[in-house]
Amino acid sequence: MSDAAPFVFERPVRFDEVDAAGILFFARFFNYAHDAMEAFFGQLPGGYVQLINERKIGLPAVHVDADFLSPLRFGDVTRIEVSTVHIGRSSCAFRHSMSRAADGKKVAVVKHVCAATDLASMKSLPIPDDMRALMSRYLVA
Repeated sequence: MSDAAPFVFERPVRFDEVDAAGILFFARFFNYAHDAMEAFFGQLPGGYVQLINERKIGLPAVHVDADFLSPLRFGDVTRIEVSTVHIGRSSCAFRHSMSRAADGKKVAVVKHVCAATDLASMKSLPIPDDMRALMSRYLVA
């Protein structure tokens, strides 16, 4: 393991994502984490779309936890730094450190544990070598 640089994905907060208090609804942070994971696997040939549609490999969440540190508002841009924190035989875990791009203020940290799954049988499968290699580039202690 190393102190690899994270994969970075930026995403604006959209109007329909804020609640009556004018801040990003807390459940949307999980959507943002998934958006970042899709972009992360977009680095593979054919990207996340090919994983799902052609290779029939899914990464359903088996555990997610989050710490919410500061609000986001409509118009903010969220900077999401994705690091791999665990790679097992058929499971992996990502840390999504989210901050407001304009001022660097940390807003949330989401830990996302996934199980590599054959979407045809809905059974666990070993993480394919290309996915493992990609995740290893962002593996941190």
